[in-house]
Amino acid sequence: MAFTQSDSIRLLGLDFGSTTSSMMVVQVSLGRHSVNGRMSYTNPTLVYRSPPCFTPFRNQQIDTEILLQQLTVWMQQAQLDVFPAHTGAALITGLAARSDNARILSRIIGEQIGDAMIATADDPGLESWMAFMGSCQLLSRYYYDQPVLNLDIGGGTTNPALGMAGNVQSCGCYYIGARHFRFEPGSYHLTGISSYGTRLLRQLGITAVPAVFDNSLCQRIVQWMVRSLEQIVTGNETAIDDYFRQLTLQNQAGLVGQEAALVTFSGGVGELIYRFQDSGRWPGTTEYGDLGIDLAQAIVASPILSRTLSVRPDNAGRATVLGLTLHSSDISGTSLYISNPELLPLTDLPLLSHLDLDASQDQITQVMRLAQGCQRGAAIRIGVGNTNTQPASLLLIKQFTRRLNSARDCATGDGAALSAPPLVLLLESNIGKTLGNYLSNWGQRPESLLVIDEIPDRQAQFIHVGRPLKQVVPVSFFGMSQEAS
Repeated sequence: MAFTQSDSIRLLGLDFGSTTSSMMVVQVSLGRHSVNGRMSYTNPTLVYRSPPCFTPFRNQQIDTEILLQQLTVWMQQAQLDVFPAHTGAALITGLAARSDNARILSRIIGEQIGDAMIATADDPGLESWMAFMGSCQLLSRYYYDQPVLNLDIGGGTTNPALGMAGNVQSCGCYYIGARHFRFEPGSYHLTGISSYGTRLLRQLGITAVPAVFDNSLCQRIVQWMVRSLEQIVTGNETAIDDYFRQLTLQNQAGLVGQEAALVTFSGGVGELIYRFQDSGRWPGTTEYGDLGIDLAQAIVASPILSRTLSVRPDNAGRATVLGLTLHSSDISGTSLYISNPELLPLTDLPLLSHLDLDASQDQITQVMRLAQGCQRGAAIRIGVGNTNTQPASLLLIKQFTRRLNSARDCATGDGAALSAPPLVLLLESNIGKTLGNYLSNWGQRPESLLVIDEIPDRQAQFIHVGRPLKQVVPVSFFGMSQEAS
């Protein structure tokens, strides 16, 4: 791929999970593809990757003092005070995503890195999608005619994502993870148990939780998790009993008939698996204070789960933070329209609907009424409708402009356009400036309007529009649907 007009910028990713947290900074080139003409990030170079550290908790709550110290160390080591990142993204999962913890983390992240997309664990499709993109997107492109199933196994959940030719087709989330049982490192002396762990013990017929787990109990727990993972991998979800669904399912992956998929791993457990492949050695007993090592060993011993371990993803192990850093944002084209750059950044805008340029007046009016009720602003995907094989005609753009402005005037009321919430229109075609100029009557309508072109169509619920850089803006997506693009 050849790019022109290259400029280097930095992207930042933060990943806070039940067990560990980490940060990554990647430097990328910003330029226009010489074949399709689309603006894009390319030539990623890893600038900084922190070693994973334990997520700091005190009585199930984030320890803000230790967290601030850790963030400060990371940012100094990455020299972000000298070379600041242009855009950032943070993913908060597991225990860190509990409401109080998520609010604390969001506040701290905002204070430290400012303009960032922050997604929490109620967005399981995003985590699965990010892990696939960071772990095995290139591998999937290489094996373009074979499905690839990535299992991102962490402390609290397993996030499967199925892809073909580098594109994610299905995502899921199951409460299967290493840290539902916590021990004193080097022993099986229990120090903590999650609600899932308590329910799993009941499922195994254990009503009195022992202070010390023996080898037999650990094996029963781990084997139950492995059998559950095998059911997910084989896609035989009709064989999954009702209790499995109740106990493990957060977001069903829908992987029926994927027995032939290449299976890869990421997350903390995935890192243990591939580290063992390289060294032939396992860490000591519960070295990380959980069942991660035991679970990794059982996965390697499973004929179903280990059958394609010889096919290694490029970023074996902790892939979510890499996927988050590189793939949380798309970059706009240069022919965008922004009525006022001081509007940016815009965060947590709902992506309300999809409208084609040939949409009817009633359709547009209905969407504009929804947008008017979003006080922080709203986003709408604009397609070219029946003209998708040809460039949109100027007549079609003018007709759409009249219908949309009429609908917006009706929704806001006379004289209220100036106080109307920001409206962001996203287009895949490169007609942003043309459409924006007609909608604004060449800047005469006093509205908060952004028309951003060359943005791929993603099935998401919210967007974040970052600050301008060299006539382009980053657009981040979260709330990815199960059928992630």
